[in-house]
Order: sequence, then structure tokens, then C-alpha cells
Amino acid sequence: MNTRAVTAHIPIELAEALDKIAMRIDRPKGWIIKQALTVWVELEEERRRLTLEGLADVEANRVVEHATLKTWVANLDKPVDSL
Repeated sequence: MNTRAVTAHIPIELAEALDKIAMRIDRPKGWIIKQALTVWVELEEERRRLTLEGLADVEANRVVEHATLKTWVANLDKPVDSL
């Protein structure tokens, strides 16, 4: 795997927390940062996918009216047979 170095300035408190975690789990700080960034990038990609999916639903008029949603929420705590 090819790699590239990335430099970032982070708050001292975050750097100290990173130091403590690295010592506790006996892993290099770079390994921890790589793991954290990998998860963050995956989450951001999923967030973008879901946003685009939602926008496509709006464009296709697959929406729920606000009043319908409010009624549904108001009835969440009621038994199904009472509706």
C-alpha cells in the first residue's frame, strides 16, 4: 500500500488524549489516527450517499407531508389496535 504523510495541528488536549490511548493500548499514535480517519471517512461517505438518496426521493416526490408525520409521531406510544 502506498502512503502519504499528512500533517495536522490539533488541540493540546486532543494530543494528550491520543498519547494516553497509544500508551494504554500499546499502539503507535499513527496507527490510532489511521484507524480514526478510516472510520470518519467511511461515515462521511455514507452520510453523503444518504443525503443524495434523500434528495433523489424529494425530486421523485417520494415525501411525507409534515402533518402526516406529526400525527404518526403523536401516536407512537399508542397500541396499534387503538388506531
